[in-house]
Amino acid sequence: MPEYRRILLDGAAVQVTVDGDELVAGDGRRVKAEDARHLPPVVPSKVIAVHLNHRSRVDEFQIGLPDTPTYFHKPTSSLNAHQGAIVRPEGCKWLNYEGEVAIVIGRTARNIAPAEAAEYIAGYTVANDYGLHDFRDTDAGSMLRVKGSDTLCPLGPGLVTDWDFHGKRLRTYVNGEVVQDGSTDEMTWDMHYLVADIARTITLHPGDVLLSGTPAHSRPVQPGDVVEVEVEGLGRLTNHIVTGPTAVRTDVGAQPTESEEVLSTALGGDWEFRGIRPPRR
Repeated sequence: MPEYRRILLDGAAVQVTVDGDELVAGDGRRVKAEDARHLPPVVPSKVIAVHLNHRSRVDEFQIGLPDTPTYFHKPTSSLNAHQGAIVRPEGCKWLNYEGEVAIVIGRTARNIAPAEAAEYIAGYTVANDYGLHDFRDTDAGSMLRVKGSDTLCPLGPGLVTDWDFHGKRLRTYVNGEVVQDGSTDEMTWDMHYLVADIARTITLHPGDVLLSGTPAHSRPVQPGDVVEVEVEGLGRLTNHIVTGPTAVRTDVGAQPTESEEVLSTALGGDWEFRGIRPPRR
């Protein structure tokens, strides 16, 4: 399966192909993949994410799904890349990973049927849909700051074409230990459905990205942690967590909170009733 990446090469953004452990530019220049400065593999005009899709995640929260999917938007300013730093702002505590598959649009799509959607998909890449749950009490509806803050949408390392999304394993690792282990077969709505659903009213342009949902066991990470998302056939996206250089300003806007809703979401809601917490140790 062909894989395309975008890297900084001699100061310019260049598309390269993967050849073993090397990346090859169109003019023949080669660079070791481990030495490359990666960029997001695509340049989307928008990033749209489904709220809940994997059955294990729904079961974890002990809730039911609606009849059809719901979505939120991640601004393009949240984009990040393979080996990039994920910033947890100073004063915030509840930054969660969410390993996912990202769908990349290849042709302008509007008002298409699910059976046609494959023709409009360029390929797939790995994503980590980080959530800054400290802002959940104010932004739970839009998820704007929760999911859209700077650096919280890493994609990569590359765009893989001709990838069959059926029956593929998805794993997330924190400091080398498996923390999420799921499959694309547990998705309630598959990739083609998601593309066709959004394209009914929102035109999708080449490069646009749809995030397809995460399996169970999203949990908080800390500065210094290394987080990797591996999807069978798509590769492994690696990032590390850092503390932001400045605190969230206190003279304007909502402040980070630590309510029962924030804690139960950040820690998975995997007890009998969300918001009724077991004793903390």
